[in-house]
Amino acid sequence: MTAGEVYRPKKLRPSARLVPPLARGMSTILVTPLSAVPEVLRSHRPSHLVTLLSPEHMIETPPGFPPERHLRVGVNDVVDVSAGDFPPDRRHIEKLLEFTRAWPGEDPILVHCWAGISRSMAAAYIILCDRLGSGSEFTIARAIRERAPHAYPNALLVRHADEILGRKGQMVAAIKSIGPGTMVSEGELVEFPLVGL
Repeated sequence: MTAGEVYRPKKLRPSARLVPPLARGMSTILVTPLSAVPEVLRSHRPSHLVTLLSPEHMIETPPGFPPERHLRVGVNDVVDVSAGDFPPDRRHIEKLLEFTRAWPGEDPILVHCWAGISRSMAAAYIILCDRLGSGSEFTIARAIRERAPHAYPNALLVRHADEILGRKGQMVAAIKSIGPGTMVSEGELVEFPLVGL
């Protein structure tokens, strides 16, 4: 947005159930830290890439990856709107949902942040809640904890998504219910299938 430009939010409908048909393989969300991105791009060949990093640490699209399939979200990992210059806001969620709803799910989508613990785990949770529909919030939160003991999804990203998706606090409550997880400096590759969580 340029100076003086008025932000007009897009009309995103709360999803019902957006699970795509399984084609070549199981639809999967991959979550990694930044350090693992090159290797995961080689080994898993995702069709789409979501980067959530502070603007000063934002990366360019990796060589050979289609830029139109790379969403770059410049956001700080903070849970207080007054902390940092780029706290999570509704626009970040709207961009994420618009981008991931265009992901056909035939090949994996890779979501990463700096450490693979907070912003990227929140994004994966939001994508799963959007795809699997209302009522899935606690099941997904428990699956995140089981598959990623280190996960600590960013609460502000989740709160904005809860409002946009019309979940009436269920997403927020579900993430609170799993607690902060195991303290680590960096996560590792975690896979979340769209079926069988």
